[in-house]
Amino acid sequence: MDLSEIQSVKNRFGIIGAAPALNYAINVAMQVAATDLTVLITGESGSGKESFSKIIHSLSVRKHGNFIAINCGAIPEGTIDSELFGHEKGAFTGALDARKGYFETTNGGTIFLDEIGEMPLGTQARLLRVLENGEYIRVGASKTQKTDVRVVAATNVNLLDAVNKGKFREDLYYRLNTVPIYVPPLRERDEDVLMLFRKFTNDFAERYRTRPVRLSPDARQTLLSFDFPGNIRQLKNIAEQITILETDKEEPIDADTLWRYLNPVNPSSRRTVSQALVPLSLGEDATSFSEREILYKVLFEMRRDVTELKKLVREVLKDEQSNHEILKNHQDLFDNINPADAPVTETSRLLAAHEERLSNNARNDSSSREYTPASRVVDLDRYSQARSQIEDVEHIAEEEESLSLEDQEKDLIIKALRRNNNKRKYAAQALGISERTLYRKIKQYDIDE
Repeated sequence: MDLSEIQSVKNRFGIIGAAPALNYAINVAMQVAATDLTVLITGESGSGKESFSKIIHSLSVRKHGNFIAINCGAIPEGTIDSELFGHEKGAFTGALDARKGYFETTNGGTIFLDEIGEMPLGTQARLLRVLENGEYIRVGASKTQKTDVRVVAATNVNLLDAVNKGKFREDLYYRLNTVPIYVPPLRERDEDVLMLFRKFTNDFAERYRTRPVRLSPDARQTLLSFDFPGNIRQLKNIAEQITILETDKEEPIDADTLWRYLNPVNPSSRRTVSQALVPLSLGEDATSFSEREILYKVLFEMRRDVTELKKLVREVLKDEQSNHEILKNHQDLFDNINPADAPVTETSRLLAAHEERLSNNARNDSSSREYTPASRVVDLDRYSQARSQIEDVEHIAEEEESLSLEDQEKDLIIKALRRNNNKRKYAAQALGISERTLYRKIKQYDIDE
């Protein structure tokens, strides 16, 4: 992958960003452009899928031919066949003259079919014939016509799910998906958000002749932490609003002001970020860890804690002569246990009860008590009770380990926040994840800080 060539394409088509996933998508578009293969571009709404169709057309041998972008979801079902394939005079009510369709007018060029998942099933069958044989029939005609058009399709829905639901033809899906290109959403592009925001605000400041927008450090962190469900389109709209409405402010935009534009429906829902949203230090490793790594960490820590507690219980109950010494050596463990934090809270209760029983026995029995058969029966009874308690602890541990991964992940995040005084930067470091990932998890589980 030649980064200099990729940067040249970015400059030509006004694409801003340096995320690896974005560079990879552009590289695939550049490589497939020289062929006539059908391309399916997937990605969320507003992520910039149309730009990739223009890259493919402009770098292909068809660059001198026509290029047309069609939103399949914006054309009524009753007229989409006529729009794409044309119609004959009198083919339907209102067809006063014959009309050429897009596949005829763009012969030798490229058609970009956006929102291909919204195309009606009947039209999908016509499109499949074009892709396989280059043939189509006008609405109301009987004569087959030929066309040489490259098709680039895009969708923001899962077409395989649509196939399983009977809303999309399986044969058309595999015909379109010859070369897939995935355009990453804005939330997966990290620092690209700040670059895009700066570009948009500078452009709007120049257009409206206003003061360029500046963000405070906590506002920049808030911008990085926001998910942007509308992706680049939403970010651009927010940049334009702030440029117009915040022109009277000379100081940088703070996080509270920015949040009113990010979440205008419920601006008060934003949590306090004066301590939690701490900018990353220049030397900090900001690499994002996957959610799978969090789950592995949860499982390993839970199993380790449970194993240590079970081992301690067995040591305490194994030999009564060393009970007090063992409990004394591990007293700090029990002093620091918070019932809300303990992975197996019943274990500490059993240990405390057993220690109290041992103390009572020590006070009631003389140090020179004779060991009689009756005493042996009592000891056997205690041993039986101890074994029962161990089985109870093991059963409880198994129940704890069977908790869902989501519950364990949420519990680990809560504990990390508590231990770090709700400072997300240090909690994220303790969890081994990025601060941005932690922020998303807090929102996902609705954790109160």
